[in-house]
Amino acid sequence: MKIRAFHTSPLLLLGMLISFTMGASAQTDVSVPYQMPKSANPFSAYAPSQVPEPQLTNSPLIDQLIRDGKLNLSLKDAIRLALEDNLDIAIARYNLPIANTDILRTQAGGVFRGVNAGVVQGTPGGGVGGFGTGAPGAGAGGTTSGAGGAGAGAAGLVQSTLGIGAPVSVYDPAIIATVGGQHLTLPLANLQTYGVPLLKTNIGQANFGYSQAFSTGTSLLFQFNNSRETYNSPYVNVTPVLSSMFQLTIQQQLLAGFGFGPNLRYLHIAKNNKKISDIAFKDQVIATVTQIENIYWDLVNAYEQAEVNEQSLTFAQQSLDNAKKQLQLESIPAMDVMRAEAEVSRRAQDLTVARTSLQLEELLMKNALTRNLDDPVLASMPVVPTDRLEGAQISPARPVQDLITEALHDRPELQESDVDLVNRQITRQAAKNNLLPSLAFVGFYGGSGLAGPLNPTYNVGCVTNSSGQCIPIANSSTVPTNFAGALENTFNNTAPDYYVGLSLNIPIRNRIAKADQYRSELEYRQAQLRREELRNQIRIEVRNAEYALEQTAARVDAARKSRDLAQRTFDITKKEQDLGAGSPFQTLSAQHDLALAQLDLVTAMTVYEKASVELDRATANTLEDNGIQIQAAIEGRVTNAAP
Repeated sequence: MKIRAFHTSPLLLLGMLISFTMGASAQTDVSVPYQMPKSANPFSAYAPSQVPEPQLTNSPLIDQLIRDGKLNLSLKDAIRLALEDNLDIAIARYNLPIANTDILRTQAGGVFRGVNAGVVQGTPGGGVGGFGTGAPGAGAGGTTSGAGGAGAGAAGLVQSTLGIGAPVSVYDPAIIATVGGQHLTLPLANLQTYGVPLLKTNIGQANFGYSQAFSTGTSLLFQFNNSRETYNSPYVNVTPVLSSMFQLTIQQQLLAGFGFGPNLRYLHIAKNNKKISDIAFKDQVIATVTQIENIYWDLVNAYEQAEVNEQSLTFAQQSLDNAKKQLQLESIPAMDVMRAEAEVSRRAQDLTVARTSLQLEELLMKNALTRNLDDPVLASMPVVPTDRLEGAQISPARPVQDLITEALHDRPELQESDVDLVNRQITRQAAKNNLLPSLAFVGFYGGSGLAGPLNPTYNVGCVTNSSGQCIPIANSSTVPTNFAGALENTFNNTAPDYYVGLSLNIPIRNRIAKADQYRSELEYRQAQLRREELRNQIRIEVRNAEYALEQTAARVDAARKSRDLAQRTFDITKKEQDLGAGSPFQTLSAQHDLALAQLDLVTAMTVYEKASVELDRATANTLEDNGIQIQAAIEGRVTNAAP
């Protein structure tokens, strides 16, 4: 077997190295989800980073909660499962590393792309939001773009000037290289200039450069150019001609674009947008947990209503059976049996409605707590809520002003608005700086060198002596004969080249910068008013939630008394029937009234629980009251809650 030697080009080697780095990056991404991979390999900068596929498996906690073919679920279990598996939270979780990419981009001088500050609302059931603004967030999928969720036109605000100012250079250094060769043939009109009818030139170039910009408004450019030229002309003194030159240029902005403020504004805004993204994720968790609580209490309501209707149907069926026996004994008229049959039919219908409503609530709950409902067993599995409404306690009312103070301090919308105002203030300062003329200090220093061996065919000419003879002149040269000599002369200040000066650009009338600056002021003042309006809306939301809680507490108290009265009435009627003094129809009617009172109490307590949930949301106490750490929601792994 013959082994053939082959030559690998530098580009092919670079491609192989990048391919290797891509594989390493993919392995890193799998172990560190939601993070940009970092590598000490310098070639990793030229390889794409891979994001692992989303996890679509359900939390193992679900299997732990299944007993006897039923999913036994407490409110804490539901919240824990939602933090791990709810798709709204899973979608919003990607906004955190997306905001990090903006920081990386702006660290290099790039323009920020903005963050998503809306709340994802793709889970059906359990509506969120109270009086005024309604549900938090905006837009399907949480796609409201820009700082603070105030994209162009959103909520009556515009932020088209966000980030304007003097141009920002790219801070990542760049290496430029040009290597190549050229052959040029020029036809000539005479032989006097070059001594040949066709001038043939071969040029080889190897030029290199390095550029770097800094956040002070300074830019640096280093150029190092080298060439080798050969000619077929006998009139060229040296061949090949070896030349080398370098030039170091420094430019510093002195007015517009001077200093860290204008040149780091993208980075400052991106870091603030990261804060907004963190706050928005907290808002997402609050909204989702609120929704889960509402769905849970709707499930409990449907479950208890089904129980009440089932008990009511059972009693009606028993009454019908007893009536039929009494009819055979001719102790009651046939009309009582017909009434009992009609009552059984009505209560069977009520039970069917209650059971289908329960099935819908079970489906909504399972959808909210899982990532995958493809398992037909899980999809059809009954859900049994272990927390009941009867054990709910009516909390004492707190002073409304204390609740408003908490809300104004903790509501995510206000926190986002505060950070957004900081971003707008950064833009105002950059817009003011951009009104100034462009004045730059420019200076460069360089040198050049020349070398090459003497041309053996060079025709210098001759000098005529006194005898009339032409004596040839010897060819001579003062330049070095090799490229090393040219390099030495390039950098030893033999042939220096330097310049110092100012570059001034004054736009007459300056209407574009002036309009942008004034617009940034208008948008800042508009955002200030929007923040104050938001504070007023939050005050109304809190008051409305507190009023609703007080009203529903009174409704629960009245419903409980009505239930107790209906229970006593039924007990008396039932006892009278057992003693033979009352009719079965009266007892059946009393039991029907009791069932209605029980359903009314269930509904009243459900409304009370949901009003309490809404008050927690309005005051931003949802996470604290449920013992939720935001870091657990970010990681999607809740370990501090017992199953």
